[in-house]
Amino acid sequence: MNAQLMTSEQIRLAALEVLAQQLGPVSMIRFLQQFELGRGDYSVERHAWLAKQDVKTIMESLEQYQTDQKD
Repeated sequence: MNAQLMTSEQIRLAALEVLAQQLGPVSMIRFLQQFELGRGDYSVERHAWLAKQDVKTIMESLEQYQTDQKD
């Protein structure tokens, strides 16, 4: 198999086949999950969420969480 003549899709499929053979399906998936890029922009979402919060609200949420955990 000449990699220069293969399409990107063919290379991807061949690589997955080798990974599955060498690592087994579970380890292959664990390996591939390391490269998951995720979605969205965490920094923008965090700033938007924090802009709606104040210390009092956060403390109330924490106290409620602790109460719920005791039940």
